[in-house]
Amino acid sequence: MNPFSVLGLADAFDVDMAALEKTHRELSRALHPDRYAQAPAGERRAALERAVEVNEAFRAVRDPLTRAERLFVLRGVEVGDGHEPKPEASFLMDVLEKREALSDAKDANDAAKIRALGEEARADEARVLAKLSRAFCEPEKDLSTHVGLLGELRFFRRFIEEVSAVEDELDHAS
Repeated sequence: MNPFSVLGLADAFDVDMAALEKTHRELSRALHPDRYAQAPAGERRAALERAVEVNEAFRAVRDPLTRAERLFVLRGVEVGDGHEPKPEASFLMDVLEKREALSDAKDANDAAKIRALGEEARADEARVLAKLSRAFCEPEKDLSTHVGLLGELRFFRRFIEEVSAVEDELDHAS
């Protein structure tokens, strides 16, 4: 399934989120089960299947990571385990340092440091998203050279979630 075509969008990384949400609302309203309550069973089933497809497409396009994965696949670049390059050693060292810093800040109950690590990770995530945006704007370019950005994006996502969990722990411990 091409989530972009399901929603009537161009296959692009940069998406107008307000327009996406408006399109989703309109399609959801048009496919709502109440509109098909008196329709034959086959028509009700088809509308329900289409509504499920619209919701799945919306979730895929709304999330930048999933959106990038789908775009890579649509452009013939395989993603996932075994298809993406191993991260560079410098990136792995940076990952270890960030995790150690988070652990140290957690042990020290240093909320300011934890917050700073989260802000830094969000800035790193934004940098990767900008790189992906530029890569998808150059269709003649070999996108396979950019598939490694997905791994970086996944790391920053997980790290931001870890920071949030640590912040929640500190808030509940106070």
